[in-house]
Amino acid sequence: MKRLFDILLVVVALPLWLPLLGIVALVVLAVEGRPVFFRQERAGKDGKPFRMLKIRTMRNGEGSDDERLTRLGRFLRASSLDELPELLHVLAGTMSLVGPRPLPTRYLPRYSPEQARRHEVRPGITGWAQVHGRNQVSWEDKFAYDVWYVDHRSLLLDIKILFMTVLPVLFARGIAQSETVTMTEFTGSGRLQ
Repeated sequence: MKRLFDILLVVVALPLWLPLLGIVALVVLAVEGRPVFFRQERAGKDGKPFRMLKIRTMRNGEGSDDERLTRLGRFLRASSLDELPELLHVLAGTMSLVGPRPLPTRYLPRYSPEQARRHEVRPGITGWAQVHGRNQVSWEDKFAYDVWYVDHRSLLLDIKILFMTVLPVLFARGIAQSETVTMTEFTGSGRLQ
């Protein structure tokens, strides 16, 4: 049922998000040049790797994320427009609209057994952790929210999360931790779970 819901919602919204993706891609091409898209290996369901596609928001080369994030990239992240290509992953079945955010595969050996349960479901564009602080919560809290979602998932909960996602996106809440433009590297949990 969840898969059918994902496909139906993405297909119904296709006339809205597909032209918007094209416009965003053209703006990035005109302002920042190539490449327009950013690909990174992420862990999907059961920890299986897939190449996640996003709109590029940083300059290539050396420097911290803060230094490499472009002005346009800052806007794209604040508005979550850089996430639009992930809707293609939903159609392909590697992602869902709702689920734990897909994180880099290099994190896989760093999870506690309880935290690793986040991979029992498809990763999502939004999720329970995103509507409870996005990147403003600690890794441990984020993973606790993810596992809570795994244990309580339902179509009604997905609908609730999708509605709860609207305000943080519209008001650009919780995009980054206060001292950095992105979430800090997850190096392992200080808490045993």
